[in-house]
Amino acid sequence: MGFFKRMKEDMDVVFEQDPAARTYFEVFLTYSGLHAVWSHRIAHAFYKRKLFFIARTISQISRFFTGIEIHPGAKIGRRFFIDHGMGVVIGETCEIGDNVTVFQGVTLGGTGKEKGKRHPTVKDNALIASGAKVLGSITVGENAKIGAGSVVLKDVPDNSTVVGIPGKVVVQDGKRVSRDLEHHKLPDPIEDKCIALQKQIDLLKEEIAMMKEGK
Repeated sequence: MGFFKRMKEDMDVVFEQDPAARTYFEVFLTYSGLHAVWSHRIAHAFYKRKLFFIARTISQISRFFTGIEIHPGAKIGRRFFIDHGMGVVIGETCEIGDNVTVFQGVTLGGTGKEKGKRHPTVKDNALIASGAKVLGSITVGENAKIGAGSVVLKDVPDNSTVVGIPGKVVVQDGKRVSRDLEHHKLPDPIEDKCIALQKQIDLLKEEIAMMKEGK
């Protein structure tokens, strides 16, 4: 695909994902996530040619203007959409598939000073919501969703939803999951556990009361 067709494809994704987008002119000039992706493609081209200093310079200039830090070594597929984007960090050995969406404050990072593959692999059609931290050389499966504020340290299966700290799978039905994640309706595994414990406590209270009455 040619350079300008790829740019057009990137802008089309914005219209698909963001109802606030109005015109191509507006999207071209004002969407920082789009600018960060375009800058990364240039930086990545230099990185592959082992011109690391130039690649990092482009990356840091892009970070200054967009608030999004993408290491030039990261591999990013087509139709990658960064919504709002401020505070997004993508590490050097990240591999991101096609049709992936991330929101502001997302980190795809490492867990320490390990060498080699130390950042996540995110497969096609995944969605990572605001403030989520995905850390280490783990895999986020196809069509997976990671809820806002989650911290994910283990592999995420295909077609699943993960929430919480640490992240836990709360939905996995074996079929494609819609990418329209409703952030305010995420299941809360901790709350569910508390409700279950409260029910057990109430039952025990009833049994103790019956024993005291000689029943």
